[in-house]
Amino acid sequence: MELDGLKVAVVGAGIGGLAAALCLRTRGADVLVLEQAEAIREVGAGIQVSPNGMKVLRALGLAEDLRARTVGGRAVVLRDYRGAQVLRMELSALEDAGDYRFVHRADIIELLAGAARDRGVKIRLLQKATEVVPGAPARVVLCHGDHVEADLVVGADGLHSVLRPVLNGSAAPFFTGQVAWRAVVPNVVDHPPEAWVHMGPGRHVVSYPLRGGEMVNLVAVEERRGWVEEGWAQVDDAANLRAAFAAFRGPVTRLISEVEQPGLWGLFRHPVAQTWHGTGVALLGDAAHPTLPFLAQGANMALEDAWALGAAVGAEGLGGLARYQDWRRDRVARVIAAANGNAWKYHLRNPLVRGVAHMGLGLVGRLAPEKMLRQFDWVYGYDVTRLGG
Repeated sequence: MELDGLKVAVVGAGIGGLAAALCLRTRGADVLVLEQAEAIREVGAGIQVSPNGMKVLRALGLAEDLRARTVGGRAVVLRDYRGAQVLRMELSALEDAGDYRFVHRADIIELLAGAARDRGVKIRLLQKATEVVPGAPARVVLCHGDHVEADLVVGADGLHSVLRPVLNGSAAPFFTGQVAWRAVVPNVVDHPPEAWVHMGPGRHVVSYPLRGGEMVNLVAVEERRGWVEEGWAQVDDAANLRAAFAAFRGPVTRLISEVEQPGLWGLFRHPVAQTWHGTGVALLGDAAHPTLPFLAQGANMALEDAWALGAAVGAEGLGGLARYQDWRRDRVARVIAAANGNAWKYHLRNPLVRGVAHMGLGLVGRLAPEKMLRQFDWVYGYDVTRLGG
């Protein structure tokens, strides 16, 4: 069904919010995006858009533009913290091998925002939502006292969503005992188009190139007992990062030496929301299901959510919100569980256990090189754009 006349307000101009705005606008809805920042500017760092996420961008007509702005991933390479290769997984083994992309978050945001505006989505800045009230119409209350009413309000406002507790009550996340530094540095080591994972006792570093290979994205994770505030807006002293990874060797240490002001955030585990929708309202992306960064699927799940929401509402109107949750909840729960289970594999402390585990990975890589990657076919091969026929 066409959504002509359906008024939609999307809270949050991140990847999920902008993609949802596009998906709903494509089906005829009148869409307004409310963003609390004063500008949609270059923030964040690198993300990985895997083939399942690229399927959404292809359906929206944006895949070629994104490919032109990004680096195509060639392989995922696991190494020990001294630099020795443990396992190499060639991404050419994937069905859509060319659609594994290393992306600067600002570049995909710019692409989505530009496409949204071109297709008639209205984006208002400096619109911080303080409350969302379900109803017919639903209402978004803004910090300066104004409010917006819409037939559908989409809460795409991330970890600290104002809509999630309205639908689910308060739920305190728990600290995983891990913190992460994030930075983008010049590519001073001629980093190839590969994702490197350097694994050490109680810590690991992920790196991959961005923007034509000129820059490298770094995410460095360390286990610690001390609590660190959730969210990566805070800046740490780069000396702390270098001290934490002083035992690492090889090109990764050269990259770490280039870091000036890394972001630092504590990693918290959140339950997947039990309820994603109410009268005239729906959750999307991190607002419904925050994930740890150990499977690189946060942005991809948001893109999938956006398409599924558009397809469900496009087929059934607001009555499709229940179908949207049915389509999405079990899948994201499985993806998040897989991400949760990855961290300990990178952080083995006992040298004997680590040696045996790495030897086993290397053996599988040599004898059955596609086996390790094929275990993720259910992630990368999924096509959300087939939902609803």
